[in-house]
Amino acid sequence: MKTRGIKYGLSSVAFWGLLLFSGIATAQSLGFKGQAIGWTTLNPAEPFQAQAGLRYIPELSFSLPAGKYTLDGEFSANMWLSGTYANDSAAFDKQLSPYRIWLRFSGDQFELRAGLQKINFGSAQMFRPLMWFDYIDPRDPLQLTDGVYGLLARYYFLNNANIWLWGLYGNDKVKGWELIPSKKNSIEYGGRVQLPLYTGEIAATYHHRTADPGPVLPDSVTLGETAPENRIALDAKLDLAVGLWIEAAFSHQDFTYTNINYKSMMNAGMDYTFGLGNGVHVMTEAFGYLQGEKAFGSEQQIWFGLLSASYPVSLIHNVSAMLFYDFSNNNFYRFINWSIAYDRWSFYIMGFWNPDTYNLYNVDPRTSLYGGWGFQLMAVFNH
Repeated sequence: MKTRGIKYGLSSVAFWGLLLFSGIATAQSLGFKGQAIGWTTLNPAEPFQAQAGLRYIPELSFSLPAGKYTLDGEFSANMWLSGTYANDSAAFDKQLSPYRIWLRFSGDQFELRAGLQKINFGSAQMFRPLMWFDYIDPRDPLQLTDGVYGLLARYYFLNNANIWLWGLYGNDKVKGWELIPSKKNSIEYGGRVQLPLYTGEIAATYHHRTADPGPVLPDSVTLGETAPENRIALDAKLDLAVGLWIEAAFSHQDFTYTNINYKSMMNAGMDYTFGLGNGVHVMTEAFGYLQGEKAFGSEQQIWFGLLSASYPVSLIHNVSAMLFYDFSNNNFYRFINWSIAYDRWSFYIMGFWNPDTYNLYNVDPRTSLYGGWGFQLMAVFNH
């Protein structure tokens, strides 16, 4: 890990730690908990790969009631060490950085939250066109993801409608489906309106940012060009005899060095729990990703289908499986997970069988070796 990254993480921890301390000094409710994670992954196919790692996320929270309002906050850190063996050599990675650092002022129908936080929304379950600010992998049993720095305001109406407004700052790394990061020290902003619809909900979402390809280009290429990016999305979900949802997102960048500036993503899915034994939950989704010179152009495209099932064998044991099919490249992705949960301990035994070239999600390579076939064992302790 680079020294700069450590300094940035420590300075952020110190700054936000002092900010939170000013609030928790007089707090009426304090809480401390943590999550320790150990994992190992084996990928026996040539070339043989193996990975082992440890991760600890300590979390300090407080709540300070003030009449009809509440001031609360959360401070957590990401402590991480891993080693990977591949191509007859070993590499090690370590990290110390903030994980969540936010303060929130809230009432009965509103909240205002500032700091490093998770912002996610949408109706889709697995392939999420609205995965704009997180990296949640549906196969990750812990659903861990980095947050974003920003200010989020939400207002809830009495009929279950709600409005979101946000502004982000200081997020110059790619997030969600992004391939090009945001311009350093630029402001991003957007909002979401969510309305009740029959037995479910419907929503519209917008986001604006300035994209900067410089950090991801080779050192020999210098464009000196940034471009605005606008995103819009619609999503809806209904609970009928089966659960139904649809989600679509559209974005446009305005770069001159490429004509592929339009991107469209679409998802439609359904789920149902069959009354067999303890209940078999089945889910299916269809997903399309298009890029082109014009709106909804398809010069570049990929299509996926998903079928997943889960079964609670008992209060302790649960088995789940996922099958993905890449229609564009005629490839299958297979994943199975047997989980064992106790009061404080959880264990996961996972197997995967995928194409050698992995194109399914923007996964974090530091914690996954999902290309080819192999196994992953994970132990989690919560306190």
